[in-house]
Amino acid sequence: MNQRNFSYHAQINLNERTLRKIMFEHKDKTSISSLGEFKLIDHITEPFTITKNETVLGIGDDAAILQSKGKLQVISTDMLIENIHFDIMYSPLVHIGYKAISSNISDICAMNANTSQVLVSVALSSKYTLQAVEELYVGIRAACEKFDVQLIGGDTSSSVTGLVISVTAIGYADRKTITTRSGAKEGDLICLSGDLGGAYMGLQVLEREKQVYLESKEMQPDLEGKDYIVGRQLRPEARKDIVDLLEKLAVVPNAMIDISDGLSSELFHLCKQSNIGVKIYEDKLPIDQITYDTALEFNLSPTTCAMNGGEDYELLFTIPQSDYDKIKNSMDITTIGYCTAPHEGKELVTKSGNIVTLEAQGWENFKADNS
Repeated sequence: MNQRNFSYHAQINLNERTLRKIMFEHKDKTSISSLGEFKLIDHITEPFTITKNETVLGIGDDAAILQSKGKLQVISTDMLIENIHFDIMYSPLVHIGYKAISSNISDICAMNANTSQVLVSVALSSKYTLQAVEELYVGIRAACEKFDVQLIGGDTSSSVTGLVISVTAIGYADRKTITTRSGAKEGDLICLSGDLGGAYMGLQVLEREKQVYLESKEMQPDLEGKDYIVGRQLRPEARKDIVDLLEKLAVVPNAMIDISDGLSSELFHLCKQSNIGVKIYEDKLPIDQITYDTALEFNLSPTTCAMNGGEDYELLFTIPQSDYDKIKNSMDITTIGYCTAPHEGKELVTKSGNIVTLEAQGWENFKADNS
């Protein structure tokens, strides 16, 4: 079973026509070197057109030109590196492209801003064919269309270590609504979008199936019933919908951050930047049932997965208590605690009522809880 057959089982929410094109139409492989850098750029950027009024000049010059229309411009950049941030054995290229865009848009969402443009730079080793790059850009384009952003430029280069993707996201926000990590206040409610721990448990399932395959290549991956958490890992969704919802509800958070490194780590960032303490409650943590059951299957604490798993790309934010009535009926926002004075520290109240001091482990240092 080759990598493509293995990864096919992890395809999430792609339309049938796109899948057929990716999986079956490209029988002949074209080397990147046969095109050269400039023809490659022309080939992969041809479908992208100017769709934003603020884009004065897009792809094709030394730089893009934007007009800000009197708003604040927000810019963020991030990288995805093969064998560091993704494993090509179980990560379909189309999903890698989608994730590269979505994860960067999440950073803009965390500023309570809307993304308008992205720049994408790619470094490729010789093992990647033109068809592989096309798959990558199918995902990039799908994310651009999903989140209504425009690709306006980037760069390409060779690589000796595999695939590297660097994305710069550009967004805009009004001065009165833009949100940073430093505005949380004592007494604020701590709110969270979506649920936690799913991306980490999806990674555990994929790693398990990879090891099974390496030991016996006749074995097929067993992802039955795990679509949700596998999708959370391979194809995360930036929570632009939460930014839109908060605007609709007339709620401007005092502080906000996205959850890429785990809830504990992000709480530490908020506490440091806002000079506050936090108290959160274990029984308030939103954990999907599939995540919960899979954590137990792996002999892991679901709470530990939620606190330290990372890559959920949900939004963590604080609001004044006076805004609680505005968000209390939202099915996708959970209040998990409140902000305290800085000397009170960072605490988790367990389901049994015990108080535990939080540690910012982050997903890279994640360890099993065998207690």
